[in-house]
Amino acid sequence: MTKRHELKQIRNNPLLADVIERNIQTMQEVRSAERARRTPQDRLADALTRFSGNMWFVYVHVVWFSWWIADNRGWIPGRVFDPFPFGLLTLVVSLEAIFLATFVLISQNRAAALADMRADLDLQIDLLAEYEVTQLLRVTTAIGRKLAVQECEVPELDELRAAVPISEVIKEMQQAGD
Repeated sequence: MTKRHELKQIRNNPLLADVIERNIQTMQEVRSAERARRTPQDRLADALTRFSGNMWFVYVHVVWFSWWIADNRGWIPGRVFDPFPFGLLTLVVSLEAIFLATFVLISQNRAAALADMRADLDLQIDLLAEYEVTQLLRVTTAIGRKLAVQECEVPELDELRAAVPISEVIKEMQQAGD
């Protein structure tokens, strides 16, 4: 199967370029690989975080707290097992809050690690694009000068053709932030 034939199999939207389709597919593969790499603990933390972050969690707690208070105030016939001020309820809710906070932090730490990886990828692509644009500007300016195009004699072009010293840009940004 030829490379061009493989591209046609990937392409679903005729309005998008092949490279965009490939990039979409690559991102889907990366996300799928990240999901597959999750440990059972990660999946549990994600599931609990997903559940605790939606309105069903609120509804369940409203019903649960309402029942607990009504039962322990004697509004529902039966034995009162946690009289006001509801010490057992306070203990249960406190433990739940500790565990939920831990699960949310686990999920956030993993999400932050993925975000860092994506930011690193963005930076690498941006640096590559900067290098490529600088090289194109050098070639284009050289062609323009050979053809005596007047716009090629702008002093700013000399600055833009120079390689960008990334470490100096970082230092400048750090100093500006202080």
